Amino acid sequence: MWLIFCSLCSYCENRGWRRIYNKHRDDFRLKWCETKSPANYSNFREGKHLVYQIPNNMVLTTKIGLLSSLREFERVRSKVKHGQAHRRLKMEEFIPTTLRMDAKDEREVFFSQFAQQEAGKSAESCMWICKPTGLNQGRGIFLLKNQQDVAEFRQKLQSLEESRADRRMPPRQNQAYVVQRYIQKPLLLNDRKFDVRSYLLIACTDPYMVFFRHGYVRLTCDVYDPRSKNLSAHLTNQYMQKKNPLYSRLKEDTVWSMESFNAYVNDRFQVAKGLPRDWVLGAFAERMRQIMTQCFLAVKAKLDCRPGFFDLIGCDFMVDQDFKVWLLEMNCNPALHTNCEVLKEVIPRTVVETLDLTLELFNKCRLRQEILPLASQQDFVLLYNGASERVCRFRSKSSEFNQKTFNRNHRTESRSCKVLTEGKKRTVKSPNNPLTEDTAAETSRLPQCTTSGAECSKADRSKTTTPRDRQKQSNSNPVEDSLKATDDGKQPKS
Repeated sequence: MWLIFCSLCSYCENRGWRRIYNKHRDDFRLKWCETKSPANYSNFREGKHLVYQIPNNMVLTTKIGLLSSLREFERVRSKVKHGQAHRRLKMEEFIPTTLRMDAKDEREVFFSQFAQQEAGKSAESCMWICKPTGLNQGRGIFLLKNQQDVAEFRQKLQSLEESRADRRMPPRQNQAYVVQRYIQKPLLLNDRKFDVRSYLLIACTDPYMVFFRHGYVRLTCDVYDPRSKNLSAHLTNQYMQKKNPLYSRLKEDTVWSMESFNAYVNDRFQVAKGLPRDWVLGAFAERMRQIMTQCFLAVKAKLDCRPGFFDLIGCDFMVDQDFKVWLLEMNCNPALHTNCEVLKEVIPRTVVETLDLTLELFNKCRLRQEILPLASQQDFVLLYNGASERVCRFRSKSSEFNQKTFNRNHRTESRSCKVLTEGKKRTVKSPNNPLTEDTAAETSRLPQCTTSGAECSKADRSKTTTPRDRQKQSNSNPVEDSLKATDDGKQPKS
């Protein structure tokens, strides 16, 4: 982490900035917040300051926050009809079954399901993983493999509720839990479990500009054994792997580049599983982008979107033996350690481009310049362009305003036409139908005139019929009149 701070300082110093240490000063340009304490946001001025981490990003980066946001998004979306082009994924397509332990009804559902599963299946097939909602790096995670584990967990939940009721527990330790169905048959790389860390960058919140970037692959030190009681065999992050005695020797092999992962899949699975070549960099990447976009859309209306906020979020994915892609979680303030060669290549480039994109967008918005193209965009892929949405919304409102103005002018001009023609009416008996009232102004054909009042008056005078004209009209063919009126876009006269 110290290397990252050095990189940040070098980045800023190269732009003529200098580091300050008083967090209460309000003359800063950029503040990199690792914790979302109120002090870090108290002096924030939108459009003037850049602050890393959106204050309420917990709706996306905590287990319960993300789960609740996706559920709400799916519930609302189910009431709206979308075309095939706008199809969204269902939660069960990319999130393992997850239940909240702070909700009594979901808690009872879990205990009931676990008892039924254990009665009819092996211990490995009914395993669940329990996670505290607001922690990362594998802290506080444990497995639920049998009824004894579940009974102990139930007792723990009861003790937590009693402590909350008596207010004996500090708020920091008052962590709610979720339980998630364990992915039983993960895809393995050299017989080891792995997951993929990718990045979601919200480089601007007004308008929203959201990007995706490839990260790296994290592997365990040990060969995968679902019956192992060692958490480092189940959790792949570096924080857990460092606890393994083999880590110092296998460190470089616990992190792969995406290119190495792609080559491995091409070599081992392309033919065996019938995958397209470069599945990792193609179909897999596209699926990650699709999932990340849906998660962003689920929280888009909830995030604090003030000019100057930006966020880099770590997204963890797993692939099972059927090559189905699962989202495990999203993390605020992702680890930026560079303790192996792959990370030394990926992390600094990610941080530098994050700041480049954020600064370019910040300045363009401040100066009201065109946002695209972005000169600093290299490895990040644009997922969501709020600038184009804003333009479309503006054009829609402008079009609506113009239509209303046109309608209002149209009504005014129509009234003018009516006033000008009213005084010219005179009744004439039609030779074909003595009961029909004809008017001298009728042939001016101006019941829906959209010209100006003067033009209407002029047209009225020039089109007044004479007795000879009326005689010609009386001898005309009604069918021919009807066809001619249709060709001219007018209604035939009766």
